[in-house]
Amino acid sequence: MNKLFSNVDVLKAGLDASWLKNQVIANNIANVDTPNFKSSSVSFEAAFKRALQGDDFTAKKTREGHIDFERADMRATVTTDMNTTYRMDGNNVNIDAESAELAKNQIFYNTLVQQLSSEFRKLNMAINGGK
Repeated sequence: MNKLFSNVDVLKAGLDASWLKNQVIANNIANVDTPNFKSSSVSFEAAFKRALQGDDFTAKKTREGHIDFERADMRATVTTDMNTTYRMDGNNVNIDAESAELAKNQIFYNTLVQQLSSEFRKLNMAINGGK
C-alpha cells in the first residue's frame, strides 16, 4: 500500500518546491530596483531526482503501522547570494536570468501538474474497475 501513493507524494513535494521557487523569483523581480537587495534562489532539483528514482529516502512516521506517505528528505532550500553585486547600488538581481528561471520553473510546474493528474486518473480507473 505504501508504494501506491509514492509517486503522488513525490509529485506533491515537487509542486510545493516549485511553488516556493516561483515566490522567491517573483520577490527577486519585485526588488530589481531596491538598493542593496540580494537575490535568493531555491534548490530542490537534486532531491527531487533522487525521490523519483526512489534512492535513499526514509519515511517519516508518527506511529508504528502508519503508511509511509511523507518523504522526509524532500526539502527545498532557499539561499541568498550575498557574494555578488551587479550594480553600483549593491543590488545583484539579474532580471534576464530571473525571467528565464521563472519561465523554466513554470514549465516544470505545469509538467508536474500533468503528471499528478495522470496519477489521479490511474487511481480513479483502479477504483472504478477500469471504467
